[in-house]
Amino acid sequence: MNNPWLIDNTHIFLRLLLAMLLGGLVGFERERSNHAAGLRTHILVCLGSALIMMLSVYGFSDFVKEVNVRIDPARLATAVITGVGFLGAGTILFTGKSITGLTTAASIWVVAAIGLGVGAGFYFASIVSTVLVLLNLWVFNKIESRYLKSHKAHVITIYAFSSPELLEEISDLLTHHKIKIRKVTVNVHHDAPFKELYPAQDSLEISLQVLASGGFSPMVLISELRKRNDVTSVSVE
Repeated sequence: MNNPWLIDNTHIFLRLLLAMLLGGLVGFERERSNHAAGLRTHILVCLGSALIMMLSVYGFSDFVKEVNVRIDPARLATAVITGVGFLGAGTILFTGKSITGLTTAASIWVVAAIGLGVGAGFYFASIVSTVLVLLNLWVFNKIESRYLKSHKAHVITIYAFSSPELLEEISDLLTHHKIKIRKVTVNVHHDAPFKELYPAQDSLEISLQVLASGGFSPMVLISELRKRNDVTSVSVE
């Protein structure tokens, strides 16, 4: 292609195919990890970015020689970067215990950049970027989980009859399981949560935001709490 403003159908097809492949590799990793934006989303973002980049560079080649017409190949690329930010924001969720989806939002943004690179014919940088993204998502995720994030956030909700030593004993049990309490919320109810089974009396709704080690077993903790006569319901998220 001697003319920088022209592209043939073969190169269009190859660029779109490469964008689909590179976006699919990143999306496959996100799909395996069961994230909101997976294989198809990343493919569509990368493919669309490549198409828009080619449209921006080659789509208006007929007007290059027109008087008083200036062609800016990057004019649509800037709009893609801005627009993808809104798409990535949709994958970020605040669950009450933590914020999730930031990595997936970043992966959508970088996949759009990879698509723009492919559309502009910047093949080497696009392929290397994809390899580095996969390295970050696979390898660095394992390193982060093992060495940097040894504790995970959980929300434990307990319904129990009110008793003087209830909170202290629950705290001791969590300490025994090496669970760190970050926040405690206690609501007092004047009726038990299960009126048909228990007589009416004051009960507590205890919400605990905690950090637990990787070996934490919710079933074991629930089983131990359920052994208490004053505990009527337990949930762990």
